[in-house]
Amino acid sequence: MSTIESDLRYASTHEWARLETDGTVTVGITDHAQEALGDVVFIELPALDSTLSAGQPVGVVESVKAASDIHAPISGTVIAVNEGLTEAPEGVNTHPYQSWFYRLQPSNVEELQQLLDAEGYQAVC
Repeated sequence: MSTIESDLRYASTHEWARLETDGTVTVGITDHAQEALGDVVFIELPALDSTLSAGQPVGVVESVKAASDIHAPISGTVIAVNEGLTEAPEGVNTHPYQSWFYRLQPSNVEELQQLLDAEGYQAVC
């Protein structure tokens, strides 16, 4: 069974979002998503400084089974990407909540409240 961390917010498209103390938001894919994908072999991340809209496809995760779009859970500007995932994408399979994809400066932090909490995400899964 997938792990769902209680301190994160979740999109129904299986991305997680964590509000950091500096007001930025870190984004990755959930344990459920990586289990469904299987062995991750490639990750395409959004470009630095790109402006994202909530729900917009912003990258791709490819596995031995399938390819899946990564969506922006909230709107904002990309301020960092996890370059380590381009060299070692399999980290998502072993540590999905530490293997973040990108960080953004949210345009409206209140959008986080529109995402699912852990209980709501569990119901989606």
